[in-house]
Amino acid sequence: MMNYISYLAIRLVALPLAYLPYRWLHALGKGMGSIAYPLLSKFRKRALANLAAAPALSLTPAEIRSLAKASFQSLMITCLEYPRLARETDISRIASCENPEKANEIMAEGKGVIFFCGHQANWELLFLEGTSRMPGIAIGRPIKNRLLYNYVLQMRQKFGGTIIPPKDAIKEGLRALKAGKFLGIVGDQGMPGSGYSSSFLGRKAWTSPVPALLAYKTNTPLIVATTTRKNGKYSIHYSDPLFPDKTQPKETEVPRLMDAALSLFEEGVKKHLGEWMWIHNRWKQQTTDAIRRPFRHDTLAIFLPDAPDLLEKLPLFRKLYPTEEITLFVPKKLKPQVTLEAEVIPYTHLKDLLTEDYRFKLLFNFTQNKEIDRHFAKHSALKIHHPTSIDSELETLIRGTHG
Repeated sequence: MMNYISYLAIRLVALPLAYLPYRWLHALGKGMGSIAYPLLSKFRKRALANLAAAPALSLTPAEIRSLAKASFQSLMITCLEYPRLARETDISRIASCENPEKANEIMAEGKGVIFFCGHQANWELLFLEGTSRMPGIAIGRPIKNRLLYNYVLQMRQKFGGTIIPPKDAIKEGLRALKAGKFLGIVGDQGMPGSGYSSSFLGRKAWTSPVPALLAYKTNTPLIVATTTRKNGKYSIHYSDPLFPDKTQPKETEVPRLMDAALSLFEEGVKKHLGEWMWIHNRWKQQTTDAIRRPFRHDTLAIFLPDAPDLLEKLPLFRKLYPTEEITLFVPKKLKPQVTLEAEVIPYTHLKDLLTEDYRFKLLFNFTQNKEIDRHFAKHSALKIHHPTSIDSELETLIRGTHG
């Protein structure tokens, strides 16, 4: 019943949006994104931390704030466009591909193509524009409200394409590629259980290797598709095809293909940073099976007081967070005694710690100083904990019943 009420409410609110020009929707979305940015603190902090912790970008605090806000605006525009796209009959009015020949030449030979893409601008347009010209399928995760999801499916499949759930990705993907169709995969989500990782914007990121696995298995090229928004319309760009080398073993060729695809996608993100969805938990390093969700963050800071007895037990944090980014703030005189593998920042006075640093999502504040809490909570801290010791109780708290 609640799903039905939610569905009706969303459809009623969305009804007038279906008749507004795209330029109006973009202006409205930009304004609503500016309002949502200060209100949705959880997502704002995640966007700020993700931008700040990407060493490949080297952004100033002002640039970080500006790009995080732009990302909110871009996402809001995408949301407002759903009703309008649901009644769109000619997708060329809003989106076009710069170089369709990259895929056309391959598919004209009866071969399939795998498109690897991410959450840039309005990512829905990649499939809508593609299926308006070519037969294809894409992987889409269902949402709990079935009525609402059916509405979204109708919009996505309106030009003849088919959306398949992740559980059927391998089987249906193979079938589509063998039939000479394209397979679209949105592959920029953090997937720490996937078994494959690479550097993305200078940090270790886990990604599903399914695109490269399917490319290798079917000897199908992989094309990276990126989308940008400009002057109320969208431009889609295809990369040169990445062909698998079947003479090489799968164990080395699949990672090579994924590395190449992610590198191309990364370049696309860098060109239009504000159009990527920075609120994604892209760099999560562990699953909730290994660590409790409130403590599952990829960038953390540890603040130590003048307490030498804590130093020898600090390596426990690296046991709990083996690949996460850890920054340790420690009194200057104790720095030579630190054995924890982490970024170590010495301080003389606690006020020295109150810098404009947006990197940290999780804080362990052993100093018990509330000013530190307030300062970093205003920046990007999503969870602040005040341990009294570093021992098995802390490990149990972080891991819960797991580990």
